[in-house]
Amino acid sequence: MNETYLFISDIHLGLQSPSIEKEKERLLVKFLNFAQENGKELYIVGDLFDYWFEYKRVYQKGFFRTLTALQDLTEKGIKVHYFIGNHDFMHRNFFKDEIGAVMYEDPIDIKLNGKRFFIGHGDGLVKNDIGYNILKKILRNKALQKIYSWVHPDIGVAIASNTSKTSRDYTSKKDYGEEDGLFEAAKSKIDDGFDYVLFGHLHKKCFLKYKNGYYINLGSWLDAPCYGIYTGGKFEIVDWK
Repeated sequence: MNETYLFISDIHLGLQSPSIEKEKERLLVKFLNFAQENGKELYIVGDLFDYWFEYKRVYQKGFFRTLTALQDLTEKGIKVHYFIGNHDFMHRNFFKDEIGAVMYEDPIDIKLNGKRFFIGHGDGLVKNDIGYNILKKILRNKALQKIYSWVHPDIGVAIASNTSKTSRDYTSKKDYGEEDGLFEAAKSKIDDGFDYVLFGHLHKKCFLKYKNGYYINLGSWLDAPCYGIYTGGKFEIVDWK
C-alpha cells in the first residue's frame, strides 16, 4: 500500500520582520492543517526556527500557533519527524515529550513505499566545510550547552539569535565551488544504493537525477514556500501558496 509522505525545510521562523513572520506562520499553519488531512508522516528537514534554545523549564515565546498545529498532527496520528538543523540545534525534550515528534541529530536511512531514502538537513556533509564542522561540534557539545543554559533566558536567546545570524552569513558567503557540494554528497549515497537523497540547508530548490537515484533539495520558505510530497512511487516539489 502506497502512503503519502510530506517534507518541508528551512522555514526559519523568527528571522524576518514581524509582519513577514506573521504571514509566514499563517502559511505554515495552513500547510500543517493540510498535512493533517493528506499525509501519513511529515518530515521537517531542519531549521524550522531561525534559532531555538530550549532551557530545562523554559522555551522561547512566539509561534504558539505552529507548536499547537504540530501537536494537533501527532494527536491525529500523523508521525512528525524533526531533523535538527544548524540554526535550531538546541533542543531538549519539549518537542519529543510535549508535541510527540521524533527528533534526529543526524541523517537517517529509511524505506518509504519500498524505496530507500537518505534524509538529513545537509549541514556538515560538504567536503570542504571544515570550519563549519568544527563549529558544529562546539555548538552541539552537551556539556557546553548545559553550561550555557545557566545564562538567563533573555540573554541566552539574544545570543543564540546573533549566533544564528552569524551562521547564516557564513553559509551564504561560503564559496563551495562551482558544484553543489550536497549534490556531490548525494551522488555518493546513490552509489551506495539509495533511491532518493533529500536535504535542505543550502536554500537552493532542486530535483536532479543521478544514475538510478535522485538528489532533492527542498529549498527555503524565505523566498518561495514549498513542500515535497512522495506518494505512489512519485516525488514532487510543490509550491505552497
